[in-house]
Amino acid sequence: MRKFIIERELPAIGSAERQALREAAQKSNATLKELGPDIQWVESYVANDKTFCVYLARDEAIIHEHAKRSGFPANKITEVRRMIDPTTATE
Repeated sequence: MRKFIIERELPAIGSAERQALREAAQKSNATLKELGPDIQWVESYVANDKTFCVYLARDEAIIHEHAKRSGFPANKITEVRRMIDPTTATE
């Protein structure tokens, strides 16, 4: 599967209570289960008014379908081509 970063505009998400985040994650997980093995949520980074979600997916279309069914927007989807980190400098 391919790796994607999904930018979701969610006003005030950064100040959401733990319970609200738990409920959002449960909703996302239920939708992922419906969609099957062609999409997987890896993790999300929460900013003030956005989340940046890392997904493994067959293609962008299934990410859009997840957004539609779950009600969480997928404002920008970017495919990750490569990953680098500090050790890249010494390779």
